[in-house]
Amino acid sequence: MPKRPVLALTAGVFLVLGLQGSASQPSAAGFLSAFTWSMTDDRFGGFSGIELAEDGTSFLALTDRGNWTKGRITRTADGIISAVTARPLRPLRGRFEAPLDPNRNDSEGLAVGPDGTVYVSFESAARVLRYDTIDGPARNLVTPREFGRMQNNSALEALAIDRDGTLYTLPERSGELDRPFPVWRYRDGAWDQPFGLRRDGGYLAAGADIGPDGRFYLLERQFHGILGFSTRVRSFALSETGLSGERTELQSGIGQHDNLEGLSVWQDASGAIRLTMIADDNFNFFQKTEIVEYRIPPSTQEPDLSEPQGN
Repeated sequence: MPKRPVLALTAGVFLVLGLQGSASQPSAAGFLSAFTWSMTDDRFGGFSGIELAEDGTSFLALTDRGNWTKGRITRTADGIISAVTARPLRPLRGRFEAPLDPNRNDSEGLAVGPDGTVYVSFESAARVLRYDTIDGPARNLVTPREFGRMQNNSALEALAIDRDGTLYTLPERSGELDRPFPVWRYRDGAWDQPFGLRRDGGYLAAGADIGPDGRFYLLERQFHGILGFSTRVRSFALSETGLSGERTELQSGIGQHDNLEGLSVWQDASGAIRLTMIADDNFNFFQKTEIVEYRIPPSTQEPDLSEPQGN
């Protein structure tokens, strides 16, 4: 989500008044760590996507200004993040050698296929680009007319890919508080919109991933003015006909974390699902780039045979 004047002003007041509540309130269930990451790099900040390797150490991260980096996470013996190192950030390319145009580089969603192909979704100029290698040229996937009708600055925020290489994307906003988020699916060279996903109050879609358990995980966040953000992760059983078996995997307190926008779901050595998220600091000095992790114990990872949601 690109920096917005209202958000910047409100967050500045938030800082001055010292109303952050994260230090005083208890952490949500499953919380492991929140690591503040920084680099000496003019392009650093605004992170909107992250994808971790299966071992939870190497990663690819994306900013909302069309820049990317690869890095490595160092962990303690009990799996807590202790250090993050990364290469200098580089710009995403267009079809040729040149970087994406500044008016079309608002990259938000990130997904890496089983074969290593990288897909990136964009928010204002709504579309999805394919990269055979992240440092190579881009190829446009076909763009439905409906993408162009999505709300300005609120389009394809979340992107995920399954084991078969099918892509799923959805916009940040649905247009109405009681209107489901439309979930778009790309396979066999074409898009369709087979089902929707229940929207709940002021929570907006921020990121998505499909976990090693085959469930669809949606990262959402809500902005509460001077009080900061709250974060939620819901997961759903994914099938040909819809999303079912909704579970709330994470619900943070207001101000507990910064503006978490990127999500990577993986499985640690104990068999537990881990949610690794990265915050967009909007390139503001009073916000921070943090990498936050939660753990879902294996005992809670039970299948749900509920009826799928409709549109």
